[in-house]
Amino acid sequence: MIHISKKALITGITGQDGSYLAEFLLQKGYEVHGIIRRASTFNTDRIDHLYTDPHEKDSMLFLHYGDLSDAGQLTNLIYNIKPDEIYNLAAQSHVKVSFDLPEYTGDITGLGTTRFLEAIMRSGINTKFYQASSSEMFGSSPPPQNENTPLRPRSPYAIAKVYS
Repeated sequence: MIHISKKALITGITGQDGSYLAEFLLQKGYEVHGIIRRASTFNTDRIDHLYTDPHEKDSMLFLHYGDLSDAGQLTNLIYNIKPDEIYNLAAQSHVKVSFDLPEYTGDITGLGTTRFLEAIMRSGINTKFYQASSSEMFGSSPPPQNENTPLRPRSPYAIAKVYS
């Protein structure tokens, strides 16, 4: 009997939560695909211990260049990978930077999710989608917070997360 593993696609795979999630899913036997932004330096320190040459027979971790600002590449990756599960952990998440670059923050953190959902719809695949949120969305609402707590974002990052 051939065992077909589930496929997961993770944005933000090189971040703290993304690297932990990748490690967890690999331990569960998933084939894991991660989207990384192309940069002048590699920022893969958190997943280097998980990475093997993708040409190796037993490799289960695959990295793809992409960006939440590029709808075409998101659509291409989803169509070709056909993931069973998608985890959107990527964001411009630095609150101070969100005040310096509010439009960029909204584009990546807010509209990036819209691009992802549109790509899923266009691909026609049946997948589960997880969208990471942030306590920043509650802003000035006093703790403790739950699903009924009003959202009162106080930064461009928090506003983008609420939109997302």
